[in-house]
Amino acid sequence: MIRIGTCSWKYDSWKGLVYPDKAKLNYLSEYSKHYNTVEIDQWFWSLHSGGKVTLPLEKVVKEYNSSVGKDFRFTIKVPNSITLTHFYKKKKSDPLIQNQYFLDKDMFRKFTDTLSPMGEKIGVLMFQFEYLNKEKMNSQMQFIEMFESFLDKTKNEYKIGIEIRNPNYLNENYFSFLQRNKIKMVFLQGYYMPPVWEIFNKFKKYLENTVIIRLHGPERKAIEEKTGNVWDSIVEPKDEEILKISELVNYLDSQKVDTYVNVNNHFEGSAPLTIKKILGHINF
Repeated sequence: MIRIGTCSWKYDSWKGLVYPDKAKLNYLSEYSKHYNTVEIDQWFWSLHSGGKVTLPLEKVVKEYNSSVGKDFRFTIKVPNSITLTHFYKKKKSDPLIQNQYFLDKDMFRKFTDTLSPMGEKIGVLMFQFEYLNKEKMNSQMQFIEMFESFLDKTKNEYKIGIEIRNPNYLNENYFSFLQRNKIKMVFLQGYYMPPVWEIFNKFKKYLENTVIIRLHGPERKAIEEKTGNVWDSIVEPKDEEILKISELVNYLDSQKVDTYVNVNNHFEGSAPLTIKKILGHINF
């Protein structure tokens, strides 16, 4: 199945594109009338100074679950309390402070326990890692060994995907690691990563069952300044990239691979309008 949706959903500037012009809205319920998947990224921001961690509130998880139909699927970013090797630095001169919860099985279990009301509506749990320099991770092999050790200690019933931001990690060794552990590849179109279709064509033999493609675009600040955080129009068109992504999605569909396409406002300026373009190229 092809599932195309957005990264997050609560944007007043989508009124007229996705939402009716009403003062009070259940945004997610209205959203689900148009799309069959959404990425939840708000729970990613969970690690705070002093080692405090915030996890999803049960009432919010239940609210999200009840707002969508049984065929709807969430792709959910795993909290950064689990995926950050070290705390973010406030200044470049600050020392690196190790995150005690990095790939912590108990913290992961607490997180997945909070998600239980969503049940089968959870499509993929996505581990998003920042760029791992030598200070944070000695090598790709160390990363693979640490993640496999984490999996060995973790009882998990959900599909797991990984988004890596080290272009040098995208090699045979990495895709073999994904395949043997039944981990789903999360492709990122944007930042400093190579084009999705180039990486896919090199390593498609390793990909089975489920693929996630995230259309994020380049650095966030420039497009936020250009749009003023009003996301109702295309300000940086990427028609050639969209055509290539759409061709890839059609190929994955022909191979019976479940495909999620998560579109961010930062990709072109308006995720709903980008999706409209993609749908014009998809062979349903």
